[in-house]
Amino acid sequence: MDKIESNYQRWLNSPVVDDKTKDEIKKMNKEEKADAFFKDAEFGTAGMREVLGPGTNRLNIFTVRKSTIAYGKYLLEKFKTEANKRGVVISHDNRFMSREFTIDTANTLNEMGINTFIFDSLRPTPELSFAIRELGAIGGVMITASHNPKEYNGYKVYDENGCQLVPERIERLLEILATLPDELSCVVEKAEVKGTNVFLDSDVDNKYVDAVLSIRLNPNLDKSDFKVVYSPQHGTSFIPAMKIFEKAGYKNNIFPVEKQCIPDPNFSYTLSPNPEEKDAYIESIKLAKEIDADLIVMTDPDADRVGLAFKNKNKEYELLTGNQSGALLIDYILGQRKEKGLLSNNGVMYNTIVTSTFGTKIAKSYGVKTISLLTGFKFIGDAVEKALKNNGPHYEFGYEESYGYLISPFARDKDAQQALLMIVEMVLFHKNNGKTLDIVMDELQQKYNYYNDTQFSIFFKGSEGPNKMTKLMNDLRGNIKEIAGFKVTRVEDYENSVAKNFDGTEEEITLPKSNVLKFFLGDDMTISIRPSGTEPKCKFYYGVNAKSKEEVKSLPKKLHDSLLEKVGL
Repeated sequence: MDKIESNYQRWLNSPVVDDKTKDEIKKMNKEEKADAFFKDAEFGTAGMREVLGPGTNRLNIFTVRKSTIAYGKYLLEKFKTEANKRGVVISHDNRFMSREFTIDTANTLNEMGINTFIFDSLRPTPELSFAIRELGAIGGVMITASHNPKEYNGYKVYDENGCQLVPERIERLLEILATLPDELSCVVEKAEVKGTNVFLDSDVDNKYVDAVLSIRLNPNLDKSDFKVVYSPQHGTSFIPAMKIFEKAGYKNNIFPVEKQCIPDPNFSYTLSPNPEEKDAYIESIKLAKEIDADLIVMTDPDADRVGLAFKNKNKEYELLTGNQSGALLIDYILGQRKEKGLLSNNGVMYNTIVTSTFGTKIAKSYGVKTISLLTGFKFIGDAVEKALKNNGPHYEFGYEESYGYLISPFARDKDAQQALLMIVEMVLFHKNNGKTLDIVMDELQQKYNYYNDTQFSIFFKGSEGPNKMTKLMNDLRGNIKEIAGFKVTRVEDYENSVAKNFDGTEEEITLPKSNVLKFFLGDDMTISIRPSGTEPKCKFYYGVNAKSKEEVKSLPKKLHDSLLEKVGL
């Protein structure tokens, strides 16, 4: 009997699986059965993010509980007596089963003798990070699938600093998880003294809102004749964001997309909850045209990412990528801090190895150093903590190309509430100076070069997906010397911790190992490739620049086609 059939029969014959779930399993076709049972749900460096449903390769009460038991054991081992005193904060988004997973996670940890804190309803991911630090907890759990489609949910774990566990910390958790029996046989080892569960009151909410308000640089700008369309994409940001906007004086300037303000696991009134997708903006743009809005801002469902669209000089609505928004924010924040004498002489900006070098050039012009880390905001959060302990460098800004920004590190995860407030302030500042964002962007690109940072993805679904993705990465590690006529001058292999230069020299890469390749082409052009940590796909990031808008537009597709041809795709 193969693994798929073995797992399938184990679920069908288990006394802990209810009859309704067994009937659901029996109705699976061959492909559904294979995908649900061919492996265990993976708990990786970004936690778990899987399709909801019965099966070993699905997110359900059994797979979540097993992960919680492993996390509880990890905490008890690391913190010993502190574990049952300081407690764990748990939060969730709007998705199917999010509340049920939250309650079960709290109950499981309580049975293990660990105190828990939960909110009365859904809350943003960055507020969870803030609450861990505010309450002095030893960790946290966020139930969310971020911007994924409605079929998904996820489970992320945090450390005592409010940061997702980095590889060096999560390694022990994974070792513990590997020692546990299968998800249906996994039982809680009950402590002599059961932990307590406390419902958090509005005090944490209010302190978080006040912390977000503290990031403002120009709170007294003229707000008349300024309109902003806002959407939480059926997720967690609506209540805190509206409170922040009102306290910041934008009460009459914000126009919510009302249908998308309801926490809805079906995402009924949006074609996509992902701010990276054009379809996410359809309803917002419709409202913006009706009221002649200056700006559109939206968060993903767990409110750690922000996307924006703006009315350009031609009165048309234009979307920006995360790299473009990041570049504009860097210029505004560092420029205003410098003008007001708030910029550190030992400042640092954190980004990732797949983020555009456009922002790096802007930061450098203000005397701010850039440190590029592996993808995943946990690496930025961890770097912030280490810098504080080592008395520097001073944090100025952190961001990812995937629409995640952190202005002030009172949270240790990307924070959409902070980004919402700062983006609105930035656009209003430029409007009061007679400029739309396309004018500001063009001025920056005339100064630093025209940049085009584009991402393509190849999906590898089904039981054969992982093997195909592994083959692709191995093929890319072959001896590729040129791509679309551009010489490869350097290749950084983060899995093997080595960088090879075109002259034959090699250097060691000191970042944690990760299955990422980065090609350097000529002067300041890059291609980064990595398998997604949360979805069955491989991501290709193209960072190109040129002296003109026309020249830079076609380069990413040209490079992508050439690279795929070299590996037979």
